[in-house]
Amino acid sequence: MIEHIGNRYIENRPVYSANAFQEEHKKKDRYHKTFLDHLKVCCSCSTQKAKGIALSLLPIASWLPAYRIKEWLLSDIVSGISTGLVCVLQGLAYALLVNIPPSYGLYAAFFPIITYFFLGTSRHIAVGPFPVLSIMVGATVMRLSSMDNSDAMDSNNSSMSSNSSLDDYRVMVAATVTVLSGIVQLLLGVLQVGFLVIYLSESLISGFTTAAAVHVLVSQLKFMLQLSVPSHTDPFSLFKILNSLFTQIEKTNIADLVTSLIILFILFVVKEINQRYRTKLPVPIPIELIMTVIATGVSYGFDFEGRFNVTVIGDMPSGFEPPITYDLETIQGTIGDSFSIAIVGFAVAFSVASVYSLKHDYAIDGNQELIALGVSNIFTGSFKGFAASTALSRSAIQESTGGKTQIAGILSAIIVLIFIQNLGFLLAPLQKSVLAALALGNLKGMLMQFTEIRRLWRKDKYDCLIWIVTFIFVTVLGLALGLAASVAFQLLTIVFRTQFPKCSTLASVGRSNIYKNKKDYSDIYEPEGVKIFRCPSPIYFANINFFKQKLIDAVGFSPLRILRKRNKALKKIRKLQKRGLLQVTPKGFICTADGMKDSDEELDNNQVEELNQPINTTDLPFQIDWNANLPLSIAVPRIDLHSLILDFSAVSFLDVSSMRGLKAILQAFIRIKVDVYIVGADDDFIEKLQRCEFFDDEVKDSIFFLTIHDAVLHILMKKDDSTSKFTYNQVPVETKF
Repeated sequence: MIEHIGNRYIENRPVYSANAFQEEHKKKDRYHKTFLDHLKVCCSCSTQKAKGIALSLLPIASWLPAYRIKEWLLSDIVSGISTGLVCVLQGLAYALLVNIPPSYGLYAAFFPIITYFFLGTSRHIAVGPFPVLSIMVGATVMRLSSMDNSDAMDSNNSSMSSNSSLDDYRVMVAATVTVLSGIVQLLLGVLQVGFLVIYLSESLISGFTTAAAVHVLVSQLKFMLQLSVPSHTDPFSLFKILNSLFTQIEKTNIADLVTSLIILFILFVVKEINQRYRTKLPVPIPIELIMTVIATGVSYGFDFEGRFNVTVIGDMPSGFEPPITYDLETIQGTIGDSFSIAIVGFAVAFSVASVYSLKHDYAIDGNQELIALGVSNIFTGSFKGFAASTALSRSAIQESTGGKTQIAGILSAIIVLIFIQNLGFLLAPLQKSVLAALALGNLKGMLMQFTEIRRLWRKDKYDCLIWIVTFIFVTVLGLALGLAASVAFQLLTIVFRTQFPKCSTLASVGRSNIYKNKKDYSDIYEPEGVKIFRCPSPIYFANINFFKQKLIDAVGFSPLRILRKRNKALKKIRKLQKRGLLQVTPKGFICTADGMKDSDEELDNNQVEELNQPINTTDLPFQIDWNANLPLSIAVPRIDLHSLILDFSAVSFLDVSSMRGLKAILQAFIRIKVDVYIVGADDDFIEKLQRCEFFDDEVKDSIFFLTIHDAVLHILMKKDDSTSKFTYNQVPVETKF
């Protein structure tokens, strides 16, 4: 019973051990479904279930009938046109990252939108090329098609001879890895394992995208400077590319450099204006479109290609090309990269979709997003596009210009389609350095993530370390290998956190029933002879030794050492008693022997197992008080601990190895007459210990109590058996056993 007076309360209830609580409050009988039960539900069929599956696989069937034409259509039209123009420019720009002709970027901007319109669950993200994915695909393309790599030439000789040019082969490689990444995403979605993205933490994604932005920056310098730089895809490739750039810096095309720097400057200024006055501007200023029109007109009017020898996009074929023909050797060479591309693409798209779903209050399905992105990439790759996800800037434009649904997305695809079919020739005079500047202009948000280091350092050192290590790994080792190493390091930090938990000794704060780390407070109460030890992590094979050492440090002695010392002392006492050299008086022992010749080293080496056994004094005509004065020749450390409370409220599981170690140290404490209590353990935890035969004649299941306070009150009751009530912080507590 709990009574409250103002902001204070008085609680009057029995002190509960786990067994006593179960006896007084019976648990309900619940049926726990087995694997077969879940399988039956999965394999069952009904009209309602079929309808639910159809709606989940085709989300458009749920939101399109509820579309508000009068309220949303105009906003979606404006948003679709604005986003479509940006899609055209980003598609062309990001194609340079893939090292394929810019026209293929239009395919990558068009096809994913079509399939996502029917299969996607997010209403606001703009699906299409993403710079990080583009650079990852580009790394795969250059690894397989590099003319400097003789192994790649040997393994792909048949493919090279069957294609008309190196560009065609690169397009095939990009399309192949895109299809394979789509297949991976589709399989993950069908198998309902979208939860795998949780292994990419926010810190890891931030560090990865920042490092990828650095790779994008370096890769675009050759277009801005118009230098011929050999491809490098192995570790340290970033530094090799920089070395090639600096060794050829005198060959820089000044016209390309000046043009790209002017474009970059204007992009950064206008984007800052868009960001600062986003609440006042009806729509963001479409600076990419404006600069593209101006740069194309200036390049055409002043004949930059002829006068300054700049590199331009050139003629772009109108219409679509026939589907890709696959090559087995190319598939074998790209299948490894497809996994990292699939995971990163989904992680970025899902994180952006989650932001907008929370903002606009609707649900998204991670598994359906995998299916939607998988089908989109398969469709895109089949028609010679490259991997799609979502670009942060493009999605922001679609949402900020009033986009309500994917109707805006389908309208943006129509804009891209118009350029593919009829207007592509207008962009022929556009310099590639302008496209490189447009690509770099969208990296500001990613590069500004360096400021995350300071914030993470203040909040969590481990997350900060993950960010820094991820950035270093991806920068040095490359995107795919760096991502794998970063994920491994991140998982390793989890092991470190559990392997070396922050164990602490607790005490009552202000003589209340609130127990905190006694190092953090001055007004504490710790019952005499009682230690309360807390472990805030699972206990398993990797940290059981650390747990035992921390427990020994907390109590101030090793129970096993005390046990062995007492057993050795008992042997000596028995010898003295048999020889008649030991007398027992009310004041203690009187020993008439000069000394013992037994070697401590001999006892330790030859009788260790015997020394670890429980202390048995039934054959002696007297009792031994191990904290009293013993015969002069016998030395046993004294201990003032009589009760040990282990707070396992944060221990989620024990494995078999840790059970053995825990049982051994509990037995050692019990054998030296230290009572052990475990508090906070849930019923499943206790049942698992019972199944694993954790309990025996020494370690009993009665050691479990509901809370620390229950265990403390139980200990105080044992020390004062004559009273049925006692006062703890002036609050009467009734005890029942």
